[in-house]
Amino acid sequence: MSDELALNGVNGATGDYLLPELSVEEVARLALGQPLDDEELAQRRALQARKRQENAELLAVKEGVAAEKLDQAGWGVIFARDAERTDEILEALDPLLELRQGQAGPRYRVFSGDDGYREGELRRRFLARHGMGSGPVDPDKVPYYLLLVGSPDEIPFQFQHQLDVQYAPGRLHFDDLDEYAAYAENVVAAEGGGQQRSKSAVFFGVRNGGGDRATQLSARHLVQPLAAKLAQEKADWAISTRLADDCKKADLAAVLADTEKPAFLFTANHGVGFPNGDPRQLPHQGALLCQDWPGPLRWLNQPIPPEHYFAADDLDGVDTLGGLIAFHFACYGAGTPQMDAFFHRDGVRDQIAPQPFVARLPQRMLSQPGGGALAVIGHVERAWGSSFLTAGAGPQIETFRGTLKRLLDGHPVGYAMDYFGSRYATISTDLTELLEIAEFNDVSSKELASLWTANNDARAYMILGDPAVRLAI
Repeated sequence: MSDELALNGVNGATGDYLLPELSVEEVARLALGQPLDDEELAQRRALQARKRQENAELLAVKEGVAAEKLDQAGWGVIFARDAERTDEILEALDPLLELRQGQAGPRYRVFSGDDGYREGELRRRFLARHGMGSGPVDPDKVPYYLLLVGSPDEIPFQFQHQLDVQYAPGRLHFDDLDEYAAYAENVVAAEGGGQQRSKSAVFFGVRNGGGDRATQLSARHLVQPLAAKLAQEKADWAISTRLADDCKKADLAAVLADTEKPAFLFTANHGVGFPNGDPRQLPHQGALLCQDWPGPLRWLNQPIPPEHYFAADDLDGVDTLGGLIAFHFACYGAGTPQMDAFFHRDGVRDQIAPQPFVARLPQRMLSQPGGGALAVIGHVERAWGSSFLTAGAGPQIETFRGTLKRLLDGHPVGYAMDYFGSRYATISTDLTELLEIAEFNDVSSKELASLWTANNDARAYMILGDPAVRLAI
């Protein structure tokens, strides 16, 4: 781990990074609640601009219950108590709900009305109302697989993050009832054998030039070794890796439109972000910045054009994504909170969006008219590109490898993502311990910065879609 942390994400309005690289001392200050002021951030950005110019264990279900089997682990859907369109959405999702009820039997639940999520409710209070405490999941009380339905205004992202340590949650939110219906029909078709895909996976690793450390790190230490390990373990799968010049926007479009229909897609790149109030924020935040962007050396202080990134609009030329599961390692790839989750001044967080929202690209992928993706895994908030590099230990990709191997083995996506919930719980425990020590003793800034960034990164992974879906192969 270097003395400076490279952070993912590029500001689509200015062409600069969403955040400059920060020293471990600066990140340690943030972890201790000592925010950087605007002048410090401006100085950091200016310094790095000059540099660029100069250098052209798992908590799961209780004993005796198989987590990957719905008739044992159970399946449920959660609405907000005060949601306005619950009955209409239930009707739109009826094919999916009927399918899951038949599979889960008596362990199928609908949490709506007074049983649903209540505004401001913490995970433990919701579970306590339904007879569950901490520890292994008892699916006779609350099912293991939980589909949250509604906007992050109705059911906050934080509630899903909290559930993720113990349960297998996913989320659906669309503006249009037809999109809910399209998703439900697509899942039923895929599980009925109508949307089969080949046993192929594509790893798409953008590696922007111009001194862009974040994508250099993710391509070298995440995408390449991850694809290589899975290729060794899954000899019956065709696993291909695309890097650098093979990762332009047209290349990604070609992968999605491929007649061979890969079952799984992993992308690692910058997610495009926009300032609060920018008209491009809601439709394009979290869009995938491709190799077309030449990097900070060649693209200084100018907006990122749509030709450099892949957004929801670019799916117009794709006939079907039916049966696909995708994983986007990118800032805001799954969604954006209303308030900044990382930086605050005098205890007050900055507002970074008019309201919290699910990213439009995965929304569109899930509801694609000709057949949508079964699930999209992504980040809420910024992705910290150095979080898979542990100080003193080097690259740590086993969480990714374990999750993806489970997926390729045919397990439900929510069960596969248990590794990420476990990682978050472990890192959070270590961070809490170190922060307690820091109250009375000096601690290593590098260790604190490493844990803090890894913790913020680990909690932000999220499944969009039904957590019980599997690869349609």
